[in-house]
Amino acid sequence: MLKALIVEDEYLAREELTYLIQTHSHIQIEAAFEDGLEAFKFLQTNQVDIVFLDINIPSIDGMLLARNISQFKHKPHIVFTTAYKDYAVDAFELEAFDYLLKPISEARVKGLLAKLEQQHQVSAQVRHQTVNLMKDNRIVITPVEDIDYAEASEKITKVYTADGCFIAPMTISELVAKLPESAFFRCHRSYCINVSRVQEIIPWVNSTYLLKLQHHDQQVPVSRSNIKLFRERMKL
Repeated sequence: MLKALIVEDEYLAREELTYLIQTHSHIQIEAAFEDGLEAFKFLQTNQVDIVFLDINIPSIDGMLLARNISQFKHKPHIVFTTAYKDYAVDAFELEAFDYLLKPISEARVKGLLAKLEQQHQVSAQVRHQTVNLMKDNRIVITPVEDIDYAEASEKITKVYTADGCFIAPMTISELVAKLPESAFFRCHRSYCINVSRVQEIIPWVNSTYLLKLQHHDQQVPVSRSNIKLFRERMKL
């Protein structure tokens, strides 16, 4: 079961968010704080999966708290809840899971909670699965959840993670067969992506897309033949 922390200094907003989480998900609320410093102290000794975080809170603001959380070994998803649009760019630079503007829409929260639980299920399925990759003449046993995307290169495949580029001594089709369908998508004949790493979907020529993935500057194309399946997968 997913565990969550709420950091919100407005009582009514805190109660509303608590109600929505309890009504529309199985997420367990571990604690709720109105003060950023108290929340940070709690996180020193307690592990949660999600932090619902207001930005304008006492002691230390939400952005500073989020920067500290991003340094944790176990990084919970951060969902900002705020009345201010101005921090959206900063939020996504911190790889926030989502950014909810107040007043919060029940339908919007319901969709977010479903997405959080779905991703948790996918992560549980891929956890502990590994593939053997090559780098600098070494074999590196790599958890499949660390893979951001793969790129075909003749009879081998280049595999990209946050730690750089590795080589899989197999075709991309052979690699894809080893990856869980629940977490990965073959978006192009030459590319396969980890769906959870998609950061931006950019409209491109012939009604196709380019994808910006976390940790990487290179954009990955979605082929015309895969557009329909991609839209369904991403709920576009």
